[in-house]
Amino acid sequence: MMKLTGGSVASIITLPSFALGETLSIEDEIYSLFGNRDVKSGRVKLKLPPLAENGYLVSLEVEAESPMTEDDYVRRIAIFSDRNPIPLIGSFNFTPHSGRARFASKIRLGGTQHVHAIAEMSDGQLFGSSSKIFVTLAACIVL
Repeated sequence: MMKLTGGSVASIITLPSFALGETLSIEDEIYSLFGNRDVKSGRVKLKLPPLAENGYLVSLEVEAESPMTEDDYVRRIAIFSDRNPIPLIGSFNFTPHSGRARFASKIRLGGTQHVHAIAEMSDGQLFGSSSKIFVTLAACIVL
């Protein structure tokens, strides 16, 4: 954390840990978003190809089952990598007005690994899914 002051106004800027040269484990990243709540299996579908020839552009699709009503909806889905230098790939927020808790994207992966998707429901429950992917040419290499 850095403090910047100017005159009588003080601002606090919080930087992500990787910006300060710190790296967190996947467990620490999950804890920082969700605390120590249990992650149940089910309700989350994570789709990755079984093999990626190039880790720089890997297709990813995630969907969480939910009626997406005011009382029962997906609040957030986070994607984690257990081998990338920064375990948190992304976090996506939803509301009941989203209609569906689904997205598709391209991600970078630093080699063969497991990718994890965790969905946080409106009642605080966590559901997750994991998928292993074999990557022949790794991205995210720190030199």
